[in-house]
Amino acid sequence: MPSPNSASVNDVTGQPVSDAVSVGIGTRILSTFILAPPILAAIYAGASYFTLMLVLISLIMAWEWGRLCGGVRFKPPGVALVIGTGLAVILTAAGHMREVLFLIPAVVLLVYLLGRRFKEGSPLWLALGIVYIAVPCIALLWMRDLPGMGREVLFWIFGVVWATDTGAYCAGTLIGGPKLAPRLSPHKTWAGLAGGVVAAALVSGLLVGLTGAGFALWPLVCFGAFLALVGQMGDLFESSVKRRFGVKDTSRLIPGHGGALDRFDGLLAVSPVVVAFLLMMGEKIAS
Repeated sequence: MPSPNSASVNDVTGQPVSDAVSVGIGTRILSTFILAPPILAAIYAGASYFTLMLVLISLIMAWEWGRLCGGVRFKPPGVALVIGTGLAVILTAAGHMREVLFLIPAVVLLVYLLGRRFKEGSPLWLALGIVYIAVPCIALLWMRDLPGMGREVLFWIFGVVWATDTGAYCAGTLIGGPKLAPRLSPHKTWAGLAGGVVAAALVSGLLVGLTGAGFALWPLVCFGAFLALVGQMGDLFESSVKRRFGVKDTSRLIPGHGGALDRFDGLLAVSPVVVAFLLMMGEKIAS
């Protein structure tokens, strides 16, 4: 029989819940402060620095996806996925977009066939990793090259995504309440979703005001709140994939976050949506 105090003890860490919560939030915030400066510096420094950083992150995410869908033991299908993903990002940065349009489906087919050849459990899931990872990275490269506003757009996107993650985590952990999608992610709550939306809207408005880039304030406040929902859906999608393969974290590279995929899952969902928004709105977004 459990003791009367067992409800206050974390099943995984053995710590009191209040201590586990404070340690979890503290580790997560510390990791964010360590990760943010090099990313922001790469955005500010120029396209070549940002491309180098993005290539590195895309390779790590492809490696994690290969381990997630193909098992911890890395096989030729995972190697092909990593090489293909990195090559797609590099070719995009070099201006060879037409070649990339042929490369991505070719890599999907190659990884799928190799997955079947080496008897991977889910060759299709493994093969689609290049679409899941490379397409958002290509979107980020496209936005970085926007004339006169690429840096500001990327600062805004990363700020909104980070605000969503932090607001959702803090509100969900401190408030709790009804679960958002218990079958996909047992720890996410409706309070967390609301916290992420509010934080994203506030940070979106703050960044628009600080950059002074001539964008209309309230449409981007609303769009920031919408992107928080998109980012949370991206988070739930990755949670569903991890649950399918029985994995808690994609790796242990980032304390408090897991792997690069765990940290950037919201960004992977958000960046193509922002590109679509920019293409549709054009000059209408300017005040």
